Amino acid sequence: MWNDNAPIYRQLKERVIGMMLDGLLKPGDALPSVRQVAADYQLNPITVSRAYQELVDETLVEKRRGVGMYVTEGAVQKLLASERERFLREEWPAMVERIRRLGLDLDQLLRASPNNEPGSAT
Repeated sequence: MWNDNAPIYRQLKERVIGMMLDGLLKPGDALPSVRQVAADYQLNPITVSRAYQELVDETLVEKRRGVGMYVTEGAVQKLLASERERFLREEWPAMVERIRRLGLDLDQLLRASPNNEPGSAT
């Protein structure tokens, strides 16, 4: 479930972000309580609190005193913008270089695309 390549709090934060991007957590939705997540995943509550605090610091989640943590309005748009920027800055250049090294062209890439099936919109 957890890998050794990154701190667990960061992995938990990334899972919550993934749930937001996948539409499983929508603006206004409550996050599970720190205690619940700690119990479900056998984590130290401080680890869960740290992940949640980073989400608060990035204004993706807001604390509502006495009632919990909630996904903020605009969180998904903010995430999409930052994830797109990170992809274009960090991942895309390496992909372009690999495509160049393999001598692939746009037609080959589009033909190999999993969404390029009969009846699918392109």
